[in-house]
Amino acid sequence: MLYGIARLCSAIVCILPKRIRRLLGTLLGELCWLLVPAKRKRMAVENVRQGLLVSSGEARVIVKQSTVRFGRMLLEVLAFPAIKREVHRYIHFIGTDHLTEALSYGRGVILATAHSGNWELLGAALALNHFPLCAVAQKQTNAGMDRLINDYRALVGMHVTYKKGVREMIKMLSEGKIIGMLMDQDAGRDGVFVDFFNREASTPRGPAYLARLKEAPIIPAFITENADSTHTVILQQPIWPRVTGQREQDILATTQQLTHIIERHIRVQPAEWFWLHNRWKTTP
Repeated sequence: MLYGIARLCSAIVCILPKRIRRLLGTLLGELCWLLVPAKRKRMAVENVRQGLLVSSGEARVIVKQSTVRFGRMLLEVLAFPAIKREVHRYIHFIGTDHLTEALSYGRGVILATAHSGNWELLGAALALNHFPLCAVAQKQTNAGMDRLINDYRALVGMHVTYKKGVREMIKMLSEGKIIGMLMDQDAGRDGVFVDFFNREASTPRGPAYLARLKEAPIIPAFITENADSTHTVILQQPIWPRVTGQREQDILATTQQLTHIIERHIRVQPAEWFWLHNRWKTTP
């Protein structure tokens, strides 16, 4: 039932002018902000205050902007059928030559990114521009929403695998594909602890592990929203994983390097990151 309702909403969103779609998305985000528990807001504000060294008032503004944008993100995902037809007007690129170079080595590419900007749109933009992207996804609790999101990922040309599909990821790297991985959420006891905003944070080891295993280049990638409602995809220079006789130290060093890159991007666009997530939940 939820799947059918979402598809109906998508059909309506697709025929709306972009300006109206953005306005409705902002209003939806404002509603979401009202529904966020006060405890979660306080946690996010404190993390911003500590990480960016700003006042509580400034931190609250950043957290609210970070939350409200989710309304626009949701409507953009529902509008994928319409965006697919106008992707070249909607999304701009910086650094595609870096990704092309990385693919030229024939070892596949790890695309390391974060929950910053509309990360679903980042994957869609790459796939629609004929980059062979496989998105590593977290299975949604609701089966209808999981089906909808994956249908729309497939619609724009993305292949999807779940986080436990390591063998499939290795196979796709061997085929010269791009594996897109989000690496900025708390990884619990399975992660490696690296410095993130001057605090130890448990971080997914997957990107560094896979890159080292296949000796594949890593491309840090981000997407940011522009004032005119378009988006810019930023693809940085290839990073090669550290490969020595010390596997765990190699994974730790590469993960720290990538985490510093993510932190630098967040400092430039703090209101676009997902501050409501308890990034420092797991302690060493």
